[in-house]
Amino acid sequence: MAGEVLVEVDGRRLRLSNLDKVLYPEDGFTKGDVIDYYSRVAPVLAPHLLDRPVTFRRFPDGVAKPGFFEKNASRHSPEWIRTVTIETPGSSTGAESLDFALLCDLPSLVWAANLAGLELHVPQWTVGARGGKRHPDRLVFDLDPGPPATIVECARVALRLRELLTDDGLDVVAKTSGSKGMQLYAAVTTASDTRTSDYAKAMAERLEKELPDLVVSRMAKNLRPRKVFIDWSQNNPNKTTVAPYSLRARPLPTASTPLTWAEVAACRAPEDLVFTADDVLDRVEEHGDLFAPLLAGKAPRLPR
Repeated sequence: MAGEVLVEVDGRRLRLSNLDKVLYPEDGFTKGDVIDYYSRVAPVLAPHLLDRPVTFRRFPDGVAKPGFFEKNASRHSPEWIRTVTIETPGSSTGAESLDFALLCDLPSLVWAANLAGLELHVPQWTVGARGGKRHPDRLVFDLDPGPPATIVECARVALRLRELLTDDGLDVVAKTSGSKGMQLYAAVTTASDTRTSDYAKAMAERLEKELPDLVVSRMAKNLRPRKVFIDWSQNNPNKTTVAPYSLRARPLPTASTPLTWAEVAACRAPEDLVFTADDVLDRVEEHGDLFAPLLAGKAPRLPR
C-alpha cells in the first residue's frame, strides 16, 4: 500500500504512511506489520508504559540501515499526544530539557509505530499528573552474556538471582531483551533515587563472589568474555531499558518477551528463548500478561 492513509483510532485521526515499506528485510516485515503488532499488543504493553517517558529508537529506513535514538517528541507529535518536559543535563544534544512522549493508549502507540519507532525504552520511574519525577518503582537487572556465553548462561544466573530476591521478599519476573540477553524486574517502593542502584550493585557483587566463573558485576569489557555481566547500573534514573513487548532492531522482528520461570529453567539453547512479533501475540493469547505482577498492588520496600 503506497502513499498515505487516514485512519481513526479510538477517536483520534492519524495519517499513516508507507505501510508497505519493508523494515525487516530478512523477514519481509513491513511498517504496516509493525503498526499492526503494536496495535494488537497494546492492551498488555500500554500499562507498562503508563506515565513513563519514552525514548524511541527509530529506523525509518529499516533495520539494515543505521537507526537513531530520539527523545524529543514535540517536533512530530500531534496536540493530543501527552508529553512531559524532563531535564537532560549532559545531553548529547546540548539541550537542558527535552519533551518526552508518554505512550499510554492505543492511538499513541500507533502514532509511534508510524514513525518507525521500533524500540521503546523507558526509565524505572514514572511522572505525576503535573510532570514531576517520582522515585523509582522498578528494580531491574540486565543480564548481558559475553560471547561465547549466551542467554543459556543468563538463564542460570536468573534462576539464582530470583532465589536471592525472593528471599528478600520481592516478586520477580523475567523477560528476554529481544536481543541476546535477559532482564529481571521487581516492583519496589523507594524513598531515594539511588536506593535501587545501591541494592542492585550489592546483589550483583554477591553473585560475582558466589559464581566467579559465571558472573561479573564490573563493567570492564575485558572481564566479560564467557561470563554474564549483571548490569546493575540500569537502575540509574538517567538510564532506560527496553520495554516489555517492544520490538527490537534485529534481523528478524524479535521482541522483548516476558517469560515463565519454567521456560527460564528449561532453556538449553539460545533459540529456545527467541520470539518474534507473531510469537508474542500467540503467547499473550495463551498466557495473558506475564509481567502483570509488576502492576499489582503496593510494592515492597527494598531491605536494608
